[in-house]
Amino acid sequence: MPPTELPTAAADPSALHKDVIEFPDNFLLIDLCGEHDKNLAEIEQILGVQILRRGNQLAIHGEAAQVAEASGVLQALYDRLEAGRGVEHGDIDRELRMGGAEVGAAMTKGVRTGDQMELFKGGRVEIKTRKKLVEPRTDAQKAYVRALFANELAFGIGPAGTGKTYLAVAVGVSMFIEGHVDRIILSRPAVEAGEKLGYLPGDMKDKVDPYMQPLYDALNDFLPGKQMAKLIEDKKIEIAPLAFMRGRTLANAFVVLDEAQNATSMQMKMFLTRLGEGSRMVITGDRTQIDLPRGVPSGLADAERLLSTIPKISFNYFTSKDVVRHPLVAAIIEAYEADG
Repeated sequence: MPPTELPTAAADPSALHKDVIEFPDNFLLIDLCGEHDKNLAEIEQILGVQILRRGNQLAIHGEAAQVAEASGVLQALYDRLEAGRGVEHGDIDRELRMGGAEVGAAMTKGVRTGDQMELFKGGRVEIKTRKKLVEPRTDAQKAYVRALFANELAFGIGPAGTGKTYLAVAVGVSMFIEGHVDRIILSRPAVEAGEKLGYLPGDMKDKVDPYMQPLYDALNDFLPGKQMAKLIEDKKIEIAPLAFMRGRTLANAFVVLDEAQNATSMQMKMFLTRLGEGSRMVITGDRTQIDLPRGVPSGLADAERLLSTIPKISFNYFTSKDVVRHPLVAAIIEAYEADG
């Protein structure tokens, strides 16, 4: 990918700036640059700078603000490599979104230790799971993860692709691993998304699993397959439709209700009142994707209206700027929002 064209000196000589960063370890610098310098090309394209490599130095050319931001991003990524961590597309995306502001913050050489609950007092936010270390990629995601650890009841509201459910499940797995809860319960309303699927073959599990698949997908990212299957078999992890929650008291559990915009007001009240001692509950939803029958109010909107002033209940909101899927997803969401 060719570097972004730089502003000409004739246009505005004061706008041109140069910064040179020296990296002591050439092997880490190779990883920082990526195959065929693809990591540098991504930073160049997004920030509008030119990055030239000379030996163990990187020279950054461009407007002063963008050069400073690129320097911060490159240093943050190099710090990751020094700490024994890799650099992938998601890591570059996160540092670009954060502007390299977290360089060196709360980072130690090697794997961090200690109780996950104690790591959220400042600096970098990380979620430890069995398979991977999960890091928020936007400021809104970072605030959301902090809220999940700090509050017994938390709401994450915003468009698809912003990581609401993914991060909630990651926090649930982390808290389960560290013994803060005894089980994980994941639920969502079994509502068809504008389609009539008709009769579904098989037993009850076969019928409801298609609705629950996104929750299985999230768990698969954080737990080895055999361990996940064993935990489900032992009822340490439950994945069930919202209707199956009636009459239960969910104690010492991390509970997630996904797609909450498709819960009715009565279902939402029923679910919220399942909260038991020692439990955490997370409600996620997208107000723009309600699949309830016409005229049936969304329980998510009611909960927002009724509970927003209650202490120890957090509400975190996401926008298209927080989408971490394919870049086109953000553009698609913005187009639909603009159309009203």
